[in-house]
Amino acid sequence: MIEQITYLLFMRGLDEAHTREENKANRTGKPMARRIFPEGKDSIGAGGGIAYEDMRWSRLKNRDPASMFKIVAEHIFPFLRTMAEADTAHATHMKGARFTIPTPALLAKVVDLLADIPMEDRDTKGDLYEYMLSKIASAGQNGQFRTPRHIIALMVEMMAPTPKDVICDPACGTCGFLVSAGEYLRNNHPKIFHETESREHFHEEMFHGFDFDGTMLRIGSMNMTLHGVENPDIRYKDSLAQEHAGDADRYSLVLANPPFAGSLDYETTAKDLIAIVKTKKTELLFMALFLKLLKGGGRAAVIVPDGVLFGSSTAHKTIRKLLVEDHRLDGIVKLPSGVFRPYAGVSTAIVLFTKTNSGGTDHVWFYDCQADGFSLDDKRNALLSPEKLGPVPGKRDEAGHFVHHALSDDEHTKNNLPDIAARWAERHGSERERPRSAQSFCVPKAEIAAAGYDLSINRYKEVVHEAVEHRPPKEIIAELKALEKEIAEGLEELEGLL
Repeated sequence: MIEQITYLLFMRGLDEAHTREENKANRTGKPMARRIFPEGKDSIGAGGGIAYEDMRWSRLKNRDPASMFKIVAEHIFPFLRTMAEADTAHATHMKGARFTIPTPALLAKVVDLLADIPMEDRDTKGDLYEYMLSKIASAGQNGQFRTPRHIIALMVEMMAPTPKDVICDPACGTCGFLVSAGEYLRNNHPKIFHETESREHFHEEMFHGFDFDGTMLRIGSMNMTLHGVENPDIRYKDSLAQEHAGDADRYSLVLANPPFAGSLDYETTAKDLIAIVKTKKTELLFMALFLKLLKGGGRAAVIVPDGVLFGSSTAHKTIRKLLVEDHRLDGIVKLPSGVFRPYAGVSTAIVLFTKTNSGGTDHVWFYDCQADGFSLDDKRNALLSPEKLGPVPGKRDEAGHFVHHALSDDEHTKNNLPDIAARWAERHGSERERPRSAQSFCVPKAEIAAAGYDLSINRYKEVVHEAVEHRPPKEIIAELKALEKEIAEGLEELEGLL
């Protein structure tokens, strides 16, 4: 049912996009640049075609349930499956769409509910979509679990995408990383939409996502559409099995949380990845993939299971040495083990690096994240009010301006994310002077190499034991003698009574 709602939202989004094009054409006096609903009639259905205009959401929502059901089932869904010539990702993925809402009454009820939601702004669309995605995840369909929104926001904040970036998530799922990167750019680089070249780059060239699950591709491309990205490159690709001609050395930023703990046969693994690291483990193959996809100078923030940081196999050591010696390993953020509950309890870390092909690792910055703003049990309840969560706490005032909210020391113990972002920005400066007993610190490359490229934070962290004040021995002996005398006197008194 949730997927059916995404199709209905897609229909509404198409109508809104068409309306924007109509309004633009009216303002400029020029023909529509992109006509989603053609003029004339379709030729689908047993009773002959209907006008494409009658398929638009704005007209459909006012129909009686029976005719609405007939139009959706017999005309709109066939139209959505065959509109790939529009050459947009969401249109392409709609080829596999099937209409399965069982009755006209239920369809009318869903349409009425969606029609009542104001979706002029992307935040409303995003909140609705996040709700639907959470339902899909909790239902356990497709064997996927989402990266929490605030962890994605932290990684994007640390990478600080620029208007010229070309961003890729090779295990994109519902496109959460790409959506968050787009929102970051809207909030921090609003002028990106003022010039034709940068605006077109944002809508056509900036965002790339791969997945091999057709349902996820449909949902992910719809997520991008609802967040205002017109034509992202969201496509089918088995990232570990297929060769990467055309995608190698292409992207300036990789953001990802790939599947963990899988194992592939050498025969079914892309040969260009095996050439980087010979392994069957998916988490290591994905690390090789990130290096393959990035162009020189490209940077990455990716989530890995803890084992990648300290595993003792030859492949584990090879990939870590590669990051440290051949490229620039920038930082490691150890995450609390409850971050992915209730879907998984695996311990993970964020690895941040830059592809250089010529080394460059000087110091590696470590952060021991102990709290992300939510309880670390299966309930994952918020520990702070909404404006104090995430990596950039605060809220927008009535004028739409963002008002930052600094966290107190007590609030920091419940949400480390703002501190992570702030200290990451100082990794080349004041962070170098932090003691190993602190929550964040830097370790020189030579020490990491000497430790066999072990990247576990516990290898380098110093535990501070509370100082215990010891009294002078003479004072303790004097007290013992006094106590001994007191006991002797007590015994004498007891003997006298007996």
